[in-house]
Formats: sequence, structure tokens, C-alpha cells
Amino acid sequence: MGLNKTPSGNRLHIGFFGKRNSGKSSIVNAITGQDIAVVSDVKGTTTDPVYKAMELLPLGPVMVIDTPGIDDEGPLGELRIRKTCQVLNKTDLAVLVIDAATGKTKEDEELIKLFDEKELKYIIAYNKVDLVGADSLSGADSLNGEESLTEENNIYVSATTGYNIKELKEKIAALACLKKSQGKIVGELINPGDFVVLVTPIDESAPKGRLILPQQQTIRDILDTNATAIVVQDSQLGETLANLGQKPKLVITDSKVFGKVAKETPEDIYLTSFSILFARYKGNLETAVKGAKALESLQDGDTILISEGCTHHRQCEDIGTVKLPSWIKNYTKKDLNFEFTAGRDFPDDLSGYKLIVHCGGCTLNEREMKYRQKCAEEQQIPITNYGILISYMNGILKRSIAIFPQILAEIEGS
Repeated sequence: MGLNKTPSGNRLHIGFFGKRNSGKSSIVNAITGQDIAVVSDVKGTTTDPVYKAMELLPLGPVMVIDTPGIDDEGPLGELRIRKTCQVLNKTDLAVLVIDAATGKTKEDEELIKLFDEKELKYIIAYNKVDLVGADSLSGADSLNGEESLTEENNIYVSATTGYNIKELKEKIAALACLKKSQGKIVGELINPGDFVVLVTPIDESAPKGRLILPQQQTIRDILDTNATAIVVQDSQLGETLANLGQKPKLVITDSKVFGKVAKETPEDIYLTSFSILFARYKGNLETAVKGAKALESLQDGDTILISEGCTHHRQCEDIGTVKLPSWIKNYTKKDLNFEFTAGRDFPDDLSGYKLIVHCGGCTLNEREMKYRQKCAEEQQIPITNYGILISYMNGILKRSIAIFPQILAEIEGS
């Protein structure tokens, strides 16, 4: 998979924030060398966050996000500000763009406070220095009473003339290098030469002519480990295991056939799902395992939120909107209500839910998945994951996380 095909969930998310007319969109265009954002002298030209997946040297694959002005006005302005604040929840690194002639305002200070609250790394770019004049910068450590030019996270730039744009990119790259590596999906669980069987049903909900993203990424991770990936449909699993000639280290299954695959996979072979692997990859496996137990306390009339990170075409047997609600009702024997979200939509207020069931989040970055988990924890709403919940309902949860002995030990001890 080339850099230009890197999934959005694996890209560094760089958000550009600031007031209207500070030149955020101009800075984005200057840094990327593309006309990604519409530029105008009219305040509020950017009305919604603009996302652009691209390769930004020297960083590599990134997701650049241009946001509406934080000082937007009126009812629509309030909505745009809310969307801007939501972008913070998925931003790995922020660039605050300030008009150098105006200097830092209370809105900028509020943004910096938000950055600090969210423990978000940021750079302050004072734009439009070409309009201020060279004399204001020459030999001066400050401009309009602002912090020293030598402050590590401050830089004066001009999107119009290109002044210090290269240096701004270098600052972004240097700060990005401090971000911890996310790790691997499955590579740390297997050794070179191991066989790994991946069960990928091909049915009405399977995309025509391709595998879904979690399957693609897992296969690549296995190959990068110099192990062997064997991809089969659920109807071929038994025959494949019987004829393989070597016991696989691990069987990974699509969640919707978890029960069937568990019956056909010998107990001495590790078994898990793509969804469970991605819960670990995104850093929320332990929380999701504990959240599955909330099924036992559900009552008639309770509402469950089922949330997906992507927006795909719904099929008649869609797992999120059709199969999961049916399986949950059959398991609990309760009259339950279900609500659904997809893509970037995730409620701020979760108080109306008794349980949240989330997909593996393959299209969401680690920061956003942890934000959603944190929202649930702070509001004391249990949150779990498709694969974990399905394995729990099939009575195979302990088996499905046996390859993670530390988490298994905590479950058995609880």
C-alpha cells in the first residue's frame, strides 16, 4: 500500500485553527502546495472543516484539516464553532494561525487553553507579516507585545510571500516526531514463519471486488512480520485447517461469523476477531472487554447506541443496524431501543444510553477513539466493541482474548 493509499486512521491529523480572516486557509494551501481550501477576504469563507488526505514532506502521509473561524457569529456560527471544537478530538497536532498585525486575542487564548486541556501539541503561526513590515521584525524578539520570536512553538510567516513556510513545515515535522508510534495490529503477537488464517465472509454486505479495510491492514501487518496469511471464507475454514499440514498460530475472523468459526477452530489454536485486534490497536481493548458485561444489567426500554467510524452503504443484513440489534435482543430477552451514528458524528451527551457498542474504528485515528472512550467513561456509560460483544454473547470472550494474557488474567480475576 503506497503512502497515498494510507488509511485515514493511520495518518497524522494536523488541524489548523484560529479566528476568521487570520489566513488559516492560505497557510494550509501554502504548506501543502495545493489549493485545498477556498481563500477569500470575506470573513467566514470556510464554513465546515475541510479534510484532505495527502503526503506532506518530510512527514509522509497526513490528514490536513482546515477549520472554520473560532469567532464565527450567529446560530450557524455557533454550529461551525462546535464543529471546530470537535476537530480537536481527532487532532494529533494543532497549528494556531494568528494575524500578526492584530496579535493574540481572547479567542486565541481560549483555543490555547483548549489545546492544553486536551494535552495537544501545538504551534503558533503569526501570519501576514508581509503586511506588518520588515522593520517590525528586524532585530526584534517580539511583535505587538507577543512572545519572543525565539519561543520554540512560535513562528512568523506569510502565506502570501512564502516567508518561513518551509520553516513552519519543519516545526510541524519536528513536533510530529515526538508522537508515540501506534504499534502493530497483529505483528507483535506472531513470529516469522507462523501461519495465520483469516476468515473473511463474502456475502451481500462484502464490498465487490475488494476486502474491507481491517482485513487489508491485517494482511499487510502479517506479511510485514514475515508470517504467512491464509485468507478463506467461513465455508472453507474446516477444510483448510484439515489440509493445511501445519497448525496455524492464530485464526482471525470477521465478527459476524464468530460463533461458527469458534466451533470449527480447535481449542489449541488462538482465536480472535478483526474487531478485537483493532480495539487493542486503538488502545481501548480493556475498557471494551469490561463494557460487554453491561448486557447483563439492561432493562426493558433501555437505549443502546451503535456507532460506526465510517459511512458505508447499508445492506439488508448490515451487521451494525440489523444483526447486532437482533442478537442483543435475543441474548437479553429485553425490549430495547437502538440508535445509530456513523462517520464523524458522535454525541456529546451520552446520558440517554445504557450501553455504547462501537465498531473497530479502522477509519478513525487513535486519538479520536480514545476521546470517544473517555466521553463514555466520564459519563459512566459502558462502551464495548462489535467483536468483543459478539464473542461475549457466544460465550467465547475468554477464548477470543486468550492471546492477550494480561487482559485475560484481569477478566478471570474479576
